Amino acid sequence: MGNFSQYNNEHITPETLKSLGRYDFPDPLMVDPDGIGIVAVGGDLAAETLISAYAQGLFPWFNEDEPIAWWCPEPRCVMVPTNYKPSKSLRKQAIRERWQLTLNQAFDDVIHACSLPRSDRLNNEQPEGEHTWIHDEMIEAYTELHAQGFAHSIEVWDDKGQLIGGLYGLKIGSIYFGESMFHIASNASKFAFWGLMRLCEQSHVALVDCQLPNEHLMSLGATTLPRADFLTQLDLLTANSTVKWQNNSHKPLAVSLLDTIEPWQLILK
Repeated sequence: MGNFSQYNNEHITPETLKSLGRYDFPDPLMVDPDGIGIVAVGGDLAAETLISAYAQGLFPWFNEDEPIAWWCPEPRCVMVPTNYKPSKSLRKQAIRERWQLTLNQAFDDVIHACSLPRSDRLNNEQPEGEHTWIHDEMIEAYTELHAQGFAHSIEVWDDKGQLIGGLYGLKIGSIYFGESMFHIASNASKFAFWGLMRLCEQSHVALVDCQLPNEHLMSLGATTLPRADFLTQLDLLTANSTVKWQNNSHKPLAVSLLDTIEPWQLILK
């Protein structure tokens, strides 16, 4: 597999990203005018295929014993990071907890935890057997994207250093594509999500793709975009350059500092 980290920096055009891989994905507006969601079936999960798909607004979602299905739902649930609204109870919990957030320190542990039945999704409108969609093939694919600098995790650690929650997704330009999250301790995944919103805000990531809407996301400040509008914005967002998220780019963050002006601090080298 080639090294595609060169496409994870400044001034890479959307056309270049879309042209990666061996497949020509169809236009969702043409092949799925009724907005059912599935726009293609088949292909592979190679890094270049996934980057090309996400740059065109598609994401894979399928069970282990099924062919790869590529989705582009109508409408699209999105979150503008500055619109995120943590609840009063979460703010109070943040003050008393001695938990910490980290970036990209335990991607493998996070994605495996997300694959378990108890994991949450960034959206919970999933088909039956939803926990099976993060199977070995998906784990291998997104782990490779992490190695290439596209997939990122946020981890939540308790005061004993145990991993108690987290999330992962992809960042391309100034858009973050949320995939999944999990929690072991109460509200740990909510702190991971809050941490993601603050990190996006500080890094000039303008939009978080939450894929499908649900009541919980909408209560946090998410909204929906017509698919056509989302795809139009996508070209602009993937072309933007932002602060890079690397394995050792940011200091650990105490959850008690999430409500401060710039909670995530860069590690100066």
